[in-house]
Amino acid sequence: MTAAAAPSSCTLGVIGLGSMGLGAARSALRRGLATWGCDPQPAARAAFEQAGGHAVQHPSELAPHCDAVLVLVVNAAQTEAVLFGEHGLVHGLRRGAVVIASATVDPALPPQWEARLAERGILLIDGPVSGGAKKAAEGQMTVMASGSDAAFAAADAALQAIAGKVYRLGDRAGIGSTVKMVNQHLAGVHIATACEAMALGIKAGADPRQLYEVICNSAGMSWMFENRVPHILDGDYTPLSAVNIFVKDLGIVLDAARALKFPLPLAAAAHQLYLATAAMGLGGEDDSAVVKYYAGLAGLDLPAPAAKAAP
Repeated sequence: MTAAAAPSSCTLGVIGLGSMGLGAARSALRRGLATWGCDPQPAARAAFEQAGGHAVQHPSELAPHCDAVLVLVVNAAQTEAVLFGEHGLVHGLRRGAVVIASATVDPALPPQWEARLAERGILLIDGPVSGGAKKAAEGQMTVMASGSDAAFAAADAALQAIAGKVYRLGDRAGIGSTVKMVNQHLAGVHIATACEAMALGIKAGADPRQLYEVICNSAGMSWMFENRVPHILDGDYTPLSAVNIFVKDLGIVLDAARALKFPLPLAAAAHQLYLATAAMGLGGEDDSAVVKYYAGLAGLDLPAPAAKAAP
């Protein structure tokens, strides 16, 4: 399912105005949806208000105004607080409204949220997203969605406003999060492998930029290699997606696999690399900082940040 221009009859709430949430909220405004934003940080609320939206501190404040609410927070605990906490959505959303839960979480949790919301007549789309801050800002995120027919009907305008592709994966919550879990397995392993490969090339004496160009035009290239290695080449580890995100997400992957008694040796090895990098005090840096773990082991000189031009 590919998104088109969204009608303006739906009022959307976006909870979590971080790099992706702010981009999604701004995209919804551009596509004609009345949009409310929610974030505990005053700076995030101010940024959204500058774009023309309404911003509030608590989910319960926007709930009465919204037909659909996109929840783009960090993890399951934050999602549960947004839904059911003291200032949660359940204290204000009308019957028939829909929540699109987009954090990467254990696939066992969305069915529980779906059942609890259904008791209040509120619908749920289990809708994790991919595409990062860039795709969110363009309104071109990929949504891996599952839920009832009624939930999809209620969420249609909102999904069209924020997404380039919406994959309808099943009629119950949990399937969307399962597919996102598999995506994060691959993404985490690919980033760790890209860092390992670049460290190997540098140790062996290859020019890092030439190595990058060659691999991007060869069979070893992956999307993550192409996307993350420039951070290493520029010596810029500003967190677009932090090391700690993959400590969490690969932890979710491994926990789910353990429950299934399914071995994941590659994911386990990659998880250890993110844990080791975080233990070095680098958990808040971009996930490409895994290369610094290898640099520390092998005594490598990584590319330095470009010198800033004099004022």
